[in-house]
Amino acid sequence: MKKWNNWLLLLAVVVLTIAPLIVKQDSEFGGADGQAEEAIKEIQPQYKPWFNPLIELPGKEVESLLFAVQAAAGAGAIGYVIGLYKGRSELSKKENENSH
Repeated sequence: MKKWNNWLLLLAVVVLTIAPLIVKQDSEFGGADGQAEEAIKEIQPQYKPWFNPLIELPGKEVESLLFAVQAAAGAGAIGYVIGLYKGRSELSKKENENSH
C-alpha cells in the first residue's frame, strides 16, 4: 500500500504542475530576463541580441515552470547526496562500534 501512496503523490504533483498550464494558456507572467531586455531596448534601441532561443516556449509561465523544476531537481539532487553521505557516515560509525 505504501508504494501506491508514493505513486499517487507523484501523480498529484504532475497534475498540479500541468493543470495551470492547461487552464491559463494565454496568461502574462514575466521574469527578470524579459524586464532586462526591455530596459536594454529603452537605453539602446538599436541593440540586437547575440543569439535567439533554440526553442520558443508558448508562454512566460512555462518558462517559470521550467526554472522552478530545474531548481527543484537541483535541490533534490543536493539533498540526495547529503542524505547518501550521512547514511554512509552512520553506517560506518555502526560498523566501527560493532567491531570493538
